[in-house]
Amino acid sequence: MDSLDVKILKLLENNARVTASEISSKINLSIPAVSDRLKKLDASGVIEKYTVIINAKKLNRNLTVIMFISLESPKYTNKFLEAVQREEEILECHYLAGDYDYALKIITENTETLEKLLNKIKGLNGISKTKTTVSLSTIKNNYSVMPSEEDY
Repeated sequence: MDSLDVKILKLLENNARVTASEISSKINLSIPAVSDRLKKLDASGVIEKYTVIINAKKLNRNLTVIMFISLESPKYTNKFLEAVQREEEILECHYLAGDYDYALKIITENTETLEKLLNKIKGLNGISKTKTTVSLSTIKNNYSVMPSEEDY
């Protein structure tokens, strides 16, 4: 990977539907060369997938929370993770080191829908402790890591 690949990735990060022709004109590289680089970035796994980012507020999902969870024992892990996978309002689940075992990012409609989900989670076998923090606003929300052009 080099600085041209980084420029291509930045253009894709901004708009995954950008064409090879548009990329070509912005980074002064031929269309076939851009296409080859895109194929290599895909094949190498640097580009994991192309996706769409949906505006949660347009779907009336106005409340974002982070929920920290501790399990009584590792024997409850599989059932807990299965429950997490079933819940569409849980966008992320992170296994942690420290005071809690997991952190969930939840985006839901309002406090009523949050209460239902929290009660469902707290009702799972093996949940020993939870802590829920409401996000008032999102200051930064990157969807991917990005290599630095200075590194290449």
